[in-house]
Amino acid sequence: MTRVLVVEDDPQLVRALVINLEARRYDVDAAPDGATALRFAAARQPDVVLLDLGLPDIDGVDVIKALRGWTRVPILVLSARQASDEKVSALDAGADDYVTKPFSMDELLARLRAAVRRTEDVAPAPERLVETEHFSIDLIAKKAVRDGRDVRLTPTEWHLLEILVTNPGRLITQTYLLQEVWGVSQRNKSNYLRVYMAQLRRKLERDPSHPRYLITEPGMGYRFEG
Repeated sequence: MTRVLVVEDDPQLVRALVINLEARRYDVDAAPDGATALRFAAARQPDVVLLDLGLPDIDGVDVIKALRGWTRVPILVLSARQASDEKVSALDAGADDYVTKPFSMDELLARLRAAVRRTEDVAPAPERLVETEHFSIDLIAKKAVRDGRDVRLTPTEWHLLEILVTNPGRLITQTYLLQEVWGVSQRNKSNYLRVYMAQLRRKLERDPSHPRYLITEPGMGYRFEG
């Protein structure tokens, strides 16, 4: 049974989450603050964490950082904070997804299932081959093929693509991508990302203007949907 840790100080929301999760056969622990959440996470080893940022004792971003010090458990942020910089801070700290309150319970449950599924799907793959309906990426040979033909990628395009495809379904922030691909000094050059993502879409997507795989999350970053 999948174990979910709900970290939320609103009793009514906690009750709604627990009822909905248990009805779908999840095992649920609930923590009203950050300190309790960290204790539960260490003792109970959840499979996924639903985390509010506005906790009474520790800011949710600091809880994320503390968890990321020792676990890769999927973390879905639930927050009323809608500013893009708040979202980016949480994602840069290590959150896997961000759901803004108020939210649809169906959407939240779908995102939770996707997070758990990505964790379950992670398995050693010697070929490190990422395949979609329209193209494949061989991470060992550093080779991309679309419709049976090799796709020539520049080193920068390859580096960017590699980060995205090795984190399927996860939102990767602009700041992280800029730092990893171009260096810390270029972390504010979001235009670089727009240009290179457009190039990757032209080379890999069937319809670059309506991408199916290389998805933009406006104001936050990019996601590879395999």
